[in-house]
Amino acid sequence: MAIWFTTPTLEQLSALSRDTLMSHLDIRYTEVGDDYLAATMPVDARTHQPFGMLHGGASVVLAETLGSVAGNFCVDGARYCCLGMEINANHIRPVRHGRVRGVARPLFMGSGSQVWEIRVETERAELVCVSRLTLAVRKRVKGRD
Repeated sequence: MAIWFTTPTLEQLSALSRDTLMSHLDIRYTEVGDDYLAATMPVDARTHQPFGMLHGGASVVLAETLGSVAGNFCVDGARYCCLGMEINANHIRPVRHGRVRGVARPLFMGSGSQVWEIRVETERAELVCVSRLTLAVRKRVKGRD
């Protein structure tokens, strides 16, 4: 059963990322499933920490991007918006090059909050980072959003 209020297309998701942090980091949406959203991100100079490995903060950017964008497509965007409240991340394995893939799936979708799990893996499906994102579901107020 699909989780989406409005199922996003890859073209629509790419358009949302233009001129944002996502475009700067070359985060590319790759797949929209019935219950998940996936994207990739390079492991290169843009996402390295000073010792040549994937920066944990870059993994968190990928995780929050996936969870927040997915959450917003699970609500009526004319009436509600989803905003990040809390995120945590466990960094499991270092990565020096290639692309990582993040996949966001909901753990809980309520009327006032959502909780998402985002797994970041190497191109060989090795776990790099697991993150949990809590989103607040807020009613849109005309003139304030």
